[in-house]
Amino acid sequence: MKLEKIAAAFKALSHPHRLAIFLKLANCCEKHNCDAESCSRLCVGELGKGLGIGAPTVSHHLKELNRAGLISTCRCGQNTECWVTETTLDEFSQFFLKAKRR
Repeated sequence: MKLEKIAAAFKALSHPHRLAIFLKLANCCEKHNCDAESCSRLCVGELGKGLGIGAPTVSHHLKELNRAGLISTCRCGQNTECWVTETTLDEFSQFFLKAKRR
């Protein structure tokens, strides 16, 4: 992961609500035992539950996470599904492993 990309990712995750949304997506399958296809795909309404923020604010935060390349979204009828981009967690893992070696 290039430094510019990792900096943008950290900037996007610096807001508590965005971090909570990202973690909810990243940990989805541990709680729901999803199959591989639906793993970590949650709708905007599901992501806002428990955060005490409205749908427009959730959408704003999702836009910022998407802009940083951390998540992907797909419009499915009236719903928008969101998930952690396939390589994101591996890239973070590699970044921290390299940082640990220094």
